[in-house]
Amino acid sequence: QVVVEIDRFDQKFYNQDLYSLDALKSEYPYLFPVQNHDSVWHQKRNDRDENELFKKADKIFSKNTKLENEFESLFKHVKYYFPKFREPKVVTLISNVDYESKVIYADSLLVVSLDMYLGKEDEVYSDFPAYLSNNYIKSQLIVDVANEIGTSFYLPKPQRQFVKSIIAEGKKMYLLDFFLTETSDEHKIGYLIEELNWAKANEAEIWKYFIDNKLLFSTDPKLNTRFINNAPFSKFYMDLDKESPGRIGVWLGWQIVRSYMNNNNVTLQQLLQLDEQELFKKSKYKPKK
Repeated sequence: QVVVEIDRFDQKFYNQDLYSLDALKSEYPYLFPVQNHDSVWHQKRNDRDENELFKKADKIFSKNTKLENEFESLFKHVKYYFPKFREPKVVTLISNVDYESKVIYADSLLVVSLDMYLGKEDEVYSDFPAYLSNNYIKSQLIVDVANEIGTSFYLPKPQRQFVKSIIAEGKKMYLLDFFLTETSDEHKIGYLIEELNWAKANEAEIWKYFIDNKLLFSTDPKLNTRFINNAPFSKFYMDLDKESPGRIGVWLGWQIVRSYMNNNNVTLQQLLQLDEQELFKKSKYKPKK
């Protein structure tokens, strides 16, 4: 059993006729840093651009039923695998397109910036590169939430070897397989469908490239930038680069973890504790040709 509470702080904040600033500060002290003078908040409430962002978000998220159902399903799955999990109160706000803080999770509280999910075609994202703005869509909100909650159960330590790094990332992705059972793979990893199809079609070639260039056990930190960090494409330094999606190492690590779980009888909790090197050896991973 879980309780889903979505508190639309954004509706209260921009509706000055119904909610005074003093009342909001009393109800949501954690959203009003004491060092900020009231004039800052009055200016924010009257800012034309922010009010426009709120109107757009309010239109998209006016019916909370689907969102509530997604949160309920997510919370139930998390609690099933991690019984000590307590579902947080969900508070929505407008962050003025703060793309680095789309979702903030802290135990009993989950803060979501609705203006980061207006749709990739919205003009407010026109200055963002497509590989980022492609995921500023409504359906990606629950994925970002699941990722943030997942970090409370598994936050990998920095790894020196490339293969350990991609497997650690693969574990994070595998959590989403358990948390978001109705979500497609392309949404879990934030790919377009054609990018996911490219990864599947080229899986054997990607693996061969890593083997031939002796990258798996390399400790070169540049490999993170080339194949793990968010980027418009992965960097093989070949003609195919611009066809590839970014983070291809994350996708490959995910497939290795899936292969391990298909060939070994362990629980999700045991998987998260498992040494990446041992996982790799026992994964029996073989790329699809």
